[in-house]
Amino acid sequence: MYIKQLYTGCLSEAAYYIESEGEAAIIDPLRDIEPYLTLAHERNATIKYIFETHFHADFVSGHLDLAAATHAPIVYGPETKTGFPVLIAKDGEEFRIGKLTVRALHTPGHTLESTCYLLIDEAGQDHAIFTGDTLFVGDVGRPDLFSGNLSKEELAGMLFDSLNTKIKTLADHVIVYPAHGPGSSCGKNLGPNTSSTIGEQKRDNYALLAEDKANFVSQVTDGLSTPPQYFPINAQINKEGYDTMNKVMERSLQPLSIAAFREKADQGAVILDTRNANTFTEGFVPGSISIGLEGRFAEWAGSLLPFDKPMILVTAAGQEEETIVRLARVGFDKVEGYLEGGYEAWQSAGENIDMIISVDPDELAMDIPHDEHLLIVDVRKPAEFADGHVANAMNLTLSELTDPGSMADLDEHFNLYVHCQGGYRSVIACSIMKREGVHNLRNVNGGFAKMKDQEGLTIEKEKNVLN
Repeated sequence: MYIKQLYTGCLSEAAYYIESEGEAAIIDPLRDIEPYLTLAHERNATIKYIFETHFHADFVSGHLDLAAATHAPIVYGPETKTGFPVLIAKDGEEFRIGKLTVRALHTPGHTLESTCYLLIDEAGQDHAIFTGDTLFVGDVGRPDLFSGNLSKEELAGMLFDSLNTKIKTLADHVIVYPAHGPGSSCGKNLGPNTSSTIGEQKRDNYALLAEDKANFVSQVTDGLSTPPQYFPINAQINKEGYDTMNKVMERSLQPLSIAAFREKADQGAVILDTRNANTFTEGFVPGSISIGLEGRFAEWAGSLLPFDKPMILVTAAGQEEETIVRLARVGFDKVEGYLEGGYEAWQSAGENIDMIISVDPDELAMDIPHDEHLLIVDVRKPAEFADGHVANAMNLTLSELTDPGSMADLDEHFNLYVHCQGGYRSVIACSIMKREGVHNLRNVNGGFAKMKDQEGLTIEKEKNVLN
């Protein structure tokens, strides 16, 4: 028996490779399928099944491309309806992989079709369960996503039943392999690890400690943040189907001359610059949105960029293909090319450029007493802001910046100092503001992580003031 977790940090996503006696299965594959094919080839195995735990909302799955490449059937659980051929497993149905058995356990709650897959070893003993978004380490899947007309309370009730009848009944030693780890928006507060055991989760997971269904529903539905805008789009793509990655690469991986790039920009294409955030601030094509590959790139792209507009890219040399692949993971298929020669070619040609002024926290502290029009804009999430922020700062979250009217209160007479926790999100925010015509801004280097210890900045936490 061989099990490998293939974890993608920028999406907090875990896919799985299971193998026995030269037969393999893939669970919850990403859209770029080469790692699974390579692993099977290296181990001289044949991919026999592709198991999907549910219609993923936070990424586009690789089930269609992987099925085309391997001729393996795509397996979903009960209540699944798709726009392409799949094998619908019955609750309790078993599948053989070499000497292993995979048993489908229908666990509705996160979504109606959510299904976990119990792995039984060659001795007939329960070994591990692949829980998708039904059970995470320290959390459970949010019940307010892609599930028709059912309320989140109704789905949470189903999730309670699924956990108590299908999951908590398993032996404590059974390994829990979820579809996501820390940072995912598919739950409220996932733990730091990407695997666990049933025993550990029965002991530590608040959702499995709930005394009754009413208490569980209340805990699971309370405090849910608004899901990212791309979640329903990705779920629909996974349900209905999509173009192959080969087609996406053929039309997207196109070098554009400066003239062609400028023409597409003038016609309304979104300019996405994926270079490092610090590099971006030093100079960029006017109107560009910065989302650097070094951060949670795909998640922020899906949350902030429009899906219905063409996109053109500015990347670091050699990162054009990686950028297109990572955009495709969250459903962006309208990339129309990249700037040949990158920003350096644009600058060398004497084209107009823009910049973002960056300052250190000590400069901000010195400016505050002398500038009555200074406004600190904190683009972190509300929970981060509440846990500690600079006095009199305005909390305008990065996700809010794409909402119409979100910048209405940023009058021209304000001198804006924009920051996040470490500097990545604030550069994104500054680029969006500049694209919307707000130019009287500065990015604070190092973000709140450095600001909180800066002499001269008063930090507030809830109603208590710390100096």
